Amino acid sequence: MSKIKLTMIDYGASNLRSAYKAFEAVGADVHVTSDPDEILAATRLTLPGVGAFGSGMAALRASKVDTAVKQAVKNGKPLLGICVGMQFLFDEGDEMGIHEGLGLIPGKVTRFPDNGLKVPHIGWNQIHFKNDHPLLANVPQNSYAYFVHSYHCVPKDSVDIVASTPYGDPFQPLLGGGMSTAFNSILKRVRRQAFKFYVTI
Repeated sequence: MSKIKLTMIDYGASNLRSAYKAFEAVGADVHVTSDPDEILAATRLTLPGVGAFGSGMAALRASKVDTAVKQAVKNGKPLLGICVGMQFLFDEGDEMGIHEGLGLIPGKVTRFPDNGLKVPHIGWNQIHFKNDHPLLANVPQNSYAYFVHSYHCVPKDSVDIVASTPYGDPFQPLLGGGMSTAFNSILKRVRRQAFKFYVTI
């Protein structure tokens, strides 16, 4: 049985190794590229990311990867954003200024407020599933997840919220809009299930 092919987007500012190894572990044939033509030709895409929103989006645009990703999703190709790659899917982010995102999930990325909570948010918290989603099949409700982040995604439409986590007001570690799905750094079991489902769709 042949492995499912997965195209991982390399925009030159991301550590891809952990995501690459995780997809390999669930049986994917992972191809890493920054070539817009290869992105458009892919059957399924993933966009990992680390670092700051603004510099990451600048790198995406410099390589013309942003246009290819948006067109691929418009053409019906599934896309999974991971960590800062999740943030890129939104309309804008306000880390070190206002920066335009890919606009694939309506909403914004913003810093946790100074309301007595520690920022960055570091530690274990429970995730509460808001609706059924294949990425969460066989993952128990209220599973614990580990987070390290200062910014969180705020979708405009609540229908895009797949799961939430309390930290002062709830934030959303797992979102889905159309062909785009995304999650923050969360529980290993959740990530493995998400990767396993994604390479079988």
